[in-house]
Amino acid sequence: MAVSDLAHPSKAGLSARGGHLDLVRLSMLGLVVALSLLPIIAGGFLLYSLSLCFANALAVLSVSLLVRYGGEVSIGHSFFVALGAYAVAIVEHRLGLSIVVSLPLAILLGAGAGFVFAFPSRRLSGIYLAVATMALALALPEILIGFEKFTGGFEGLYIAQDVIPGIPKALQRYYIALLVLVLVCLALAHFRKSSQGLALLMARAQPRAAEAMGITRSWARISIFTLSAALAALAGALTGFASSTVSPNSFTFFSGVFLLVGSVVSLNRLSLPAALVGGAFITLVPTYLAQAGDWVPILYGVALVVVTLIANAGDLRRFRPRRRGR
Repeated sequence: MAVSDLAHPSKAGLSARGGHLDLVRLSMLGLVVALSLLPIIAGGFLLYSLSLCFANALAVLSVSLLVRYGGEVSIGHSFFVALGAYAVAIVEHRLGLSIVVSLPLAILLGAGAGFVFAFPSRRLSGIYLAVATMALALALPEILIGFEKFTGGFEGLYIAQDVIPGIPKALQRYYIALLVLVLVCLALAHFRKSSQGLALLMARAQPRAAEAMGITRSWARISIFTLSAALAALAGALTGFASSTVSPNSFTFFSGVFLLVGSVVSLNRLSLPAALVGGAFITLVPTYLAQAGDWVPILYGVALVVVTLIANAGDLRRFRPRRRGR
């Protein structure tokens, strides 16, 4: 009798958990369907803004991936975003090929650059790694201007070639960015449950236990930084495709800071809603506050504080004074 009593709550718990997962999946499916049908009623400017929002959401995911699995902060991820964006633009200008060909190349370049940066800095952590990545962000504009023959200098490069001729550009940019964002979120959901993802988490939380299993913390850092840089380059490729242009003004030091802000706003989560919140905050909020003139930085800062406090409301409860029992 006691065994049956213990078994029933277990089954009930599994059933409740399964029902919760089904509800989450239905919610995600409803969100994707709603975003897919949005172009029916949305105008051109909104579609353009949302296309950039989806691309920036991918960039936010790249920073969140580094924070959650590596426990590190990067201020210079705009370097890898720019690498992906310029890869698409240069391939189109030099070879006349569309993003269908240059997108895999952008991912490979981002992964390669991430590995080259992560290997010598594999023993850096905390503020030291953040400063090292900041050097990438500070050097990026000068690099783009210095290689004017390839990057177009101050004027940048235009991306005009479509993926599917005959379909409006606005729809192509919207749906391609949305499709890639959804696929990446599904891949990250699978990665969280995979043995590789669990191994990286173990290397961060229990480095000694991970080393006993043959997983060194330095190699885990290299792996996760390489994956994060590849995802950032993918985001950059879609950013360039969605905006139809790339220039040094789009990849300044503050671009990397904004990506970190988007990651904080999304609580470093790797789900589709969290990515959309982070991408929307760094894309749509400045756009719709542009008419405020000199008040834009102040209003943006206030919005950042409010959103961060609301998002972390649950964690802030522990700082409330506890009531003493009588």
